[in-house]
Amino acid sequence: MFFRRIAFAIGVVCGLIGTQGPEFAQQYRQRLAGAFDELSRVVADFETEAAKQSLTSGEAIARLEQNSDPLAREGGADMQYDMDRLARMKQALTAFAEPGIWRRAVTFVTDFDVATAGQTWRDFEPAIPTSADAVAFGLLALAWGWGAAHAVAWPIRRHLRQRNLRRLAGETV
Repeated sequence: MFFRRIAFAIGVVCGLIGTQGPEFAQQYRQRLAGAFDELSRVVADFETEAAKQSLTSGEAIARLEQNSDPLAREGGADMQYDMDRLARMKQALTAFAEPGIWRRAVTFVTDFDVATAGQTWRDFEPAIPTSADAVAFGLLALAWGWGAAHAVAWPIRRHLRQRNLRRLAGETV
């Protein structure tokens, strides 16, 4: 009976933590969209400057990377990184816009931007779960926590049960 109560308590804690997943993902999406907007502005400014020199953005980056000045070379590498990051962000935001809780969850886990996720975590404030997504994640996490607690406690319960049976068998002899 004691182990069942512990397993239930662990399940409830996991459920409460699980309900915060969609809230964190929502705050992450908002922050990602803001970072996307700002990075889009930076890349657009670079592309405008490159066009003024009759260059494509790729040609401008190549010119910077071939420059003898280390600052210019680093600027070219940074701009290439920013352009690649912008493409990843756009892909993630597009996937987040698709319907389906599990698709968004998979997108969050596989395509998240490390810098944005870190900033979101630092500023994250838990919320009361009111969405269907939060309830679904909460119930799933509750079941997982309850099951995991039972799986971990199973060998202990088995050992105690066998010890009690040996003790009872010894008393009847």
